[in-house]
Amino acid sequence: MTHNYQLELNWTGNLGKGTKSYRSYDRSYSITIDGKEELHGSSDPHFRGDASKYNPEEFFLMSLSSCHMLWYLHLCSEAGIVVESYIDRASGTMEEKANGSGRFTEVRLHPVVKINHPDQMTKAIKLHKKANEMCFITNSCNFPIHHDPKCTV
Repeated sequence: MTHNYQLELNWTGNLGKGTKSYRSYDRSYSITIDGKEELHGSSDPHFRGDASKYNPEEFFLMSLSSCHMLWYLHLCSEAGIVVESYIDRASGTMEEKANGSGRFTEVRLHPVVKINHPDQMTKAIKLHKKANEMCFITNSCNFPIHHDPKCTV
């Protein structure tokens, strides 16, 4: 089965001179997807971006964290594990090369999951590995996605 996704990205940072020079334009943009709230982004502040807006690296980390969570919740539901809360404080490392290019080299997810039965804690922790194997975004990456899960009742 194939799934297709569409969005519209609109650069909103023309300050009147376009990209005449490196400092003549703002890195702001908007993303619209039919029927959804508009998102506002910019580059990372390190690259002259607006710190109050989401940057592509943050969107990427959000995608990994949320895809893992959604698979995890699905697997718990199938296994009869009742998840009461899920919080992840994800982190990622990106290395920049001398020529300005770069890539993520590692992402670490730190999910803290609260379930309602203590006898299911071991299984609940193990399902993170299966969620990692199933996650569409993780399967699209060429670097390791690590997990440091915790489970409480």
